[in-house]
Amino acid sequence: MTQRVIHVGCGGFGEYWCRRFLPLNVQDGLVKVVAAVDVKPDHFRHAREGLGLPAKKCYTDLEKALKENPADVCTIVVPPAFHEAVVDAALKYGLHILSEKPIADTMAASARIAVKARQAGRKMGVTMSHRFDQDKTTLRYLLRRPGPDGPGELDYLVCRFGCDCRKYGAWGNFRHEIADTLLIEGSVHHLDFLMDMTGSRCRTIYAQTWKPRWGEFRGDCQALVTMISESGKRVLYEGTKTNTVGLNPWGQEYIRAECEKSTLILNWRKISSYHYQDHLAGRTADELKNEGEVIPLLQQPKWSNAWLIEKFVRWLEGGEAMETNVWDNLQSVALVFAGIESSRTGRPVEVQEFLRGAVAAAEKELGVA
Repeated sequence: MTQRVIHVGCGGFGEYWCRRFLPLNVQDGLVKVVAAVDVKPDHFRHAREGLGLPAKKCYTDLEKALKENPADVCTIVVPPAFHEAVVDAALKYGLHILSEKPIADTMAASARIAVKARQAGRKMGVTMSHRFDQDKTTLRYLLRRPGPDGPGELDYLVCRFGCDCRKYGAWGNFRHEIADTLLIEGSVHHLDFLMDMTGSRCRTIYAQTWKPRWGEFRGDCQALVTMISESGKRVLYEGTKTNTVGLNPWGQEYIRAECEKSTLILNWRKISSYHYQDHLAGRTADELKNEGEVIPLLQQPKWSNAWLIEKFVRWLEGGEAMETNVWDNLQSVALVFAGIESSRTGRPVEVQEFLRGAVAAAEKELGVA
């Protein structure tokens, strides 16, 4: 059955939803967008041109859009601080929810949203687009490939995300106003896919975040992070928004996976595999030179958010829960806010304990037994 969608947020990244992600699923008959909502009427051109919506189906009043348009799903692409209010309105009208990351702008609000969706009996997913991008999906597949052709057991991961967005507005005005903008708006993706690649949840996180004087941000925009998974895998992460040059900017991250039999390197969306050669032990640097094997990326019709919209619809149709359903995605949000806590205290944070405390506090606040 085609899912009727009310889409909230047509500007900024919402333009991509209107022109790319939703249309691919409209073409497949999975969704039909019945209304669009935005506080800025100028943004409706994306909904009209990308989704074919008439002007009368474009609203600046969310409540009116929900009241006048029977729907099944609300898609949310607005700044994180406004997520909870949109979720509350959508749940009031009985809609399932697919939201942009992060769940909300605080750990408390994220936990409340998850509890509210559960109490309302509605399904909610979060679009962790980077984890389901073509290059990251290929690397995850390679890391989990068994047998003699696989890389063997993973030891540790290293990731570099380096940008030059130091000038105000270079990363969207609102992101320059967020106190912990790198972790909340950027690293939420990176920490998510890195921990997913380890195959287990995070046990501890230790983070150092800061803002250099030349960064035109309200809060911390640089980070060095160490994580240890429950399976004992280590992760090292460097995230920056004020460097002199974007060595590995948005979507072009460098990831190195050190494994028992291979080193896998993803850099600018290209993957190379360097195989262990025990007969080279003790040789000179020139003799040890290894060019690596270039690995072709996996191929399929949809990636990123377009693929996640399809996953969400299949879940609504009775299939398996999408991997980034709101309860599982609390793990990713906990990485962000436990990282912020670690940076402020200067100590490692036990992530699962941190998350349990946030959910318990949300349940108490909402009067859930």
